[in-house]
Amino acid sequence: METEIELWELAAPAFLRAVPALMEIYAAAMSPPRDQLPGRRTVMEHHTGLPLFHSVTAVSPDGESAVGFAYGFHGQGGQWWHDVVTHELRLRDEAAVPRWFGDSFEIAEVHVHPDWQGRGVGRGMLLRLTQARAERTAVLSTHTGSTPAHGLYRSCGFADVLPEFYFPGSPEQPFTIMAAPLPLRAPGNRRPAGRSRGWRWTG
Repeated sequence: METEIELWELAAPAFLRAVPALMEIYAAAMSPPRDQLPGRRTVMEHHTGLPLFHSVTAVSPDGESAVGFAYGFHGQGGQWWHDVVTHELRLRDEAAVPRWFGDSFEIAEVHVHPDWQGRGVGRGMLLRLTQARAERTAVLSTHTGSTPAHGLYRSCGFADVLPEFYFPGSPEQPFTIMAAPLPLRAPGNRRPAGRSRGWRWTG
């Protein structure tokens, strides 16, 4: 990493206060239509109430701004993503459902501001996010194709379990569902970053 960032683990109340700043990272990283942002914010806020919610935010070295964030929660029946994915997987490979989703940590979002991509920020957040989880597996979805995100997840031990998957309401964009045993594979022996010296942007 060219400049070492700091990683801060946020409980749900602090994450909620930080959502406006985190949405700016999401918008810069994903370039969605602006009219989709309110709905995405509502989804993120809803996720904080799901079981065992856990988040990690990457903070610039001066402590002034967030440059990335990742979060997840315990996956279980009754959650939209869990239910639509396991329904399709059951049709293709029924044995894979209990193997990968019987006790899973669902990684809902991993985003890094474009100015900070390619510096190991995403990997650092992913490893910190999952290192203390008690679940057997981690699961996530990512855009299908040879993308930097797909390469990152593979390098951490994720495998494709459901390629070319289309979520309801998004028939134009294929996703790949990936899963990995926990703990994730961590290349090298990188020292975890410390906590931020100050957090002036969370409200």
